[in-house]
Amino acid sequence: MKATTIYDVAKEAGVSIATVSNAINGKGNVSKKRRDEIFKVMERLQYQPSVIASALMGKKTYTLGLLIPDVSNPFFSEIARSVEDLAHSAGYSVIVCSTDNKDERVDKYLRLLEQKSVDGILIGTGTENGETLTQLAEKSIPIVMIAREAAGVSAHSVLTDDFKGGGLAAEHLLALGHSRMAILAEKLEVSSSVERVRGFRFALFEAGIALGNDGVVSCDSSIKAGKKAAAALLAREERPSAIFCCNDLLAIGALQAAKEAGVKVPEQLSIIGFDDTILSTVTNPALTTIAQPMDQMVKLAFGLLIGAPESGQPIRQRIVMPPGLIVRESTGEPPGS
Repeated sequence: MKATTIYDVAKEAGVSIATVSNAINGKGNVSKKRRDEIFKVMERLQYQPSVIASALMGKKTYTLGLLIPDVSNPFFSEIARSVEDLAHSAGYSVIVCSTDNKDERVDKYLRLLEQKSVDGILIGTGTENGETLTQLAEKSIPIVMIAREAAGVSAHSVLTDDFKGGGLAAEHLLALGHSRMAILAEKLEVSSSVERVRGFRFALFEAGIALGNDGVVSCDSSIKAGKKAAAALLAREERPSAIFCCNDLLAIGALQAAKEAGVKVPEQLSIIGFDDTILSTVTNPALTTIAQPMDQMVKLAFGLLIGAPESGQPIRQRIVMPPGLIVRESTGEPPGS
């Protein structure tokens, strides 16, 4: 079967070859309506512009990379969906890579994306080794960090104020009357977890309450790990009356642990999460959580990424977005109040 060419697309769409080329490369005065029509013809004819040829000629490939720690985590799957929607509207394709927060995977995928000549990379995964990122930045490959940061890397970043978010969680529990609290945190080499724990601790300190080292339990970022860690907290002789979980997955695990232990939420135990993913609305009870403004973060990060080559702006931008407290049914006054 003969491969579809740009000539076939132009003929089918009733436009010139130059118009098809301009639509693909985002050049010329091609209207959005005409561009959409051309893309529909390309899709119908299964025409794929040569990414390799474009890269060799120093042109845009209209391909972006997205690194996230776990595609099964609703927060990052929602980010991936938002990025893909924005990319599609702008005429880009996205290569999604799930790193499991492992540096060797981060390096492997970054090298792969470099070989694919992507036009830019969005990174939402933690890494302790910024060497590869620095090398890519030196090669003028645009990089934007979203929801995470990498130490020593000069790249744009769009973040939630995780310190403030941790403080909001603590202030909510303090206002309800809690004094015996614990934290379930994602592994503490992840910058967002460090800041959330720090913010929570600081708010307790301001209220005259000390949280000992045994009050912070670190585990993998999964429902299963959250359940196991929460079960250990609930088995303590003096169990906490409230648990702050540094993401919604850990909070859902804590809800499961409480149910299996016969501990009622929120009557006997308050649980608060972080992220405000779709799962937080369907748990029983519905989860109180700290919301990240995900849609705004993605839009800002995407804008920084695709605007980077033309912006001529060498100064690193660090945009910090405010979190918000979403009160639902999983928090209440401590028992005996």
